Amino acid sequence: MAEPAPLWTALVLPVALAGAAVVTAGLDAALSASAERGRTASARDFLVRVAGPLREGLRLLVQQRRRTKAADTVLGRLGVVLVPIAAVLAGVVLPLGFTAVSDLDVGVVWFNAMEALAWTAVWLTGWGPNSALSLIGGYRFLAQGLAYELPHMLAITTAALGAESLRVGDVVSAQQELWFVVRMPAAFGVYLLSAMAMSFWGPFDQPTGQDIAGGAATELSSADRLVFLGGRWLLLVVTAGFSVPLFLGGGHGPLLPGWSWTLIKTAAVLGVLVGCRRLMPTVRMDRYMKLAWVVLVPLVLLQALIVAVFVLNR
Repeated sequence: MAEPAPLWTALVLPVALAGAAVVTAGLDAALSASAERGRTASARDFLVRVAGPLREGLRLLVQQRRRTKAADTVLGRLGVVLVPIAAVLAGVVLPLGFTAVSDLDVGVVWFNAMEALAWTAVWLTGWGPNSALSLIGGYRFLAQGLAYELPHMLAITTAALGAESLRVGDVVSAQQELWFVVRMPAAFGVYLLSAMAMSFWGPFDQPTGQDIAGGAATELSSADRLVFLGGRWLLLVVTAGFSVPLFLGGGHGPLLPGWSWTLIKTAAVLGVLVGCRRLMPTVRMDRYMKLAWVVLVPLVLLQALIVAVFVLNR
């Protein structure tokens, strides 16, 4: 069971997640620039590229806000703000080592509920501006969500089933001898795929794809765009971080303290997700939906059945 954290950590959590998101965005920008130029960047060039997201953020803060005719401003702004809020609320149950801001009895369900809130937020962001392109981007995310949410939920539930608890701290404790990624490799793989889809990242970036001029974020500008895209990076960091207590043993590891193992494992998962953006092409949603319903859902159900048999015989 994770230890309760001091109250001040609840205030530090958004700052820590935002810092991790900025660092990840900077490294991704540096890798993208290096790949485009086809050469290894010098240390100075690398630092300049890493600082790119910060410069872009400052530019958006001073940019004049663009408005559309007959827009539903309230719902649009609500959707924009809810993206980072959902990511931060999901992070409340993430243990750093063996300490979480709140180790809820239903922490696994809480995390999945906050993901559903982010799903709603992206659709509201596309609906609010009263623009055809942004609305298409929002509906694309709904289609994507239908395809990823069920296998994602089953993957998370499989880890909880292995620990016989919905408390994240209990899931970590159950992996003291053997990590769940060894017992549940299929669930882990499906979780990583659905984590990218939830963050509309890499091969699942169609909701904000360039083929519809930016998708759900088409009409966003100034601080609205900064908050929305920043929330996307927060979602990526939080979903990567949650794979650590679910499948990678949380803070368990030799020699180093638990919090350092959590950071190392989270960084490794983030590296894999960032790398997938370059290794995997954008997936057509109709093909991914077919893969999800025909392959991923039966695969995770089979994985859950194997884990259930193991738990009953233990």
